[in-house]
Amino acid sequence: MKSLNTFLTDIYRRLLNHHGHQYWWPGESDVEIVVGAILTQGANWEAVSKSINLLKQNNLLNLESLRNVGDKQLAELIKASIYFNQKTKKIKAFAHHVFEKHNGDINNLLTQDKDSLRMELLSIYGIGEETADDIVLYSAQKPVFVIDNYTKRILNRIGISVENERYQTYQKLFMDNLDEDVSLFNEYHALLDEHAATICTKSNPFCEKCCLNDICLFGIKNIDI
Repeated sequence: MKSLNTFLTDIYRRLLNHHGHQYWWPGESDVEIVVGAILTQGANWEAVSKSINLLKQNNLLNLESLRNVGDKQLAELIKASIYFNQKTKKIKAFAHHVFEKHNGDINNLLTQDKDSLRMELLSIYGIGEETADDIVLYSAQKPVFVIDNYTKRILNRIGISVENERYQTYQKLFMDNLDEDVSLFNEYHALLDEHAATICTKSNPFCEKCCLNDICLFGIKNIDI
């Protein structure tokens, strides 16, 4: 039986060969990455990209502008990303936090050690574990594996047993069995999301096209390998 390290590495290589490099996270600045991480909560990337572009057009992708812009104006600009009123509060809470704790210097926030940064992010209104880890990995460039529903779906279908559905349990599976490498964690998470969005879809997955179908319990049951 393969070790988890070997098995997870095999999955990564198959996904990379099938989908190619994903070049995540799409963002021109740390502020843009943070805002994108908040906007993507429950929303697809097409909608998030539309919101980001509107913020750019209105010169709002900087912390001072986000702190001072009116709630109604901000909500209207990010409307495509759903839950826009809640996300308006979350974005402004982040901007206010950086000004209050770091004199408006996002770099001062992001250059902390990984655990301190993650703990501080989780203390900010509207930032949960997945969003915090998006920021730690993609903006601060520190090695943490991001878990989302796409990752859970693929693992569950493959048949990798996780003791419970807690975020940290899934994360520990990757962190304990792969080298702590920013580039690897970045690419792996992006590949899992791409695979779940295009092949291992929630309904009617395309198992016959899946590069994992010979090692996936769900796929083996649904097609003849």
